[in-house]
Amino acid sequence: MAGSRLETVGSIFSRTRDLIRAGVLKEKPLWFDIYNAFPPLREPVFRRTRLRYGKAKAGIQDIFYHEDRIRVKFYSAYGSGQKAFDLFNPNFKSTCQRFVEKYIELQRLGETDEEKLFVETGKALLAEGVILRQRGEVKTQQEGSVREI
Repeated sequence: MAGSRLETVGSIFSRTRDLIRAGVLKEKPLWFDIYNAFPPLREPVFRRTRLRYGKAKAGIQDIFYHEDRIRVKFYSAYGSGQKAFDLFNPNFKSTCQRFVEKYIELQRLGETDEEKLFVETGKALLAEGVILRQRGEVKTQQEGSVREI
């Protein structure tokens, strides 16, 4: 049974029905009579996907939200931050989430330029006491090398 792929032949109902007829299953499963009384419109049968030749299209589309662009800009400008996420606190909001909410709030007030809005959001969070540290290059004194934060 380890190498068997019989689950691909027929539906679960037809396989169970055949096992009951053969005497392998002594009792019917709870769902068997209900499924028999109310069968689905389309029989759920395993179907192997066909191989596509040429350029295959993606079956699943990527989902991007407007906030995702803001988050990308935030993380590229400020990094992931110093504070770890507190997953035990259900009301915890990350610095990035606060930034996104403030950005959208300022955007609704009428600001349209994205660069200016990004800077204004940083200033507004600073006024609220949230310190954002820009990513940049830091020179270590001992090594004299440059590394990115």
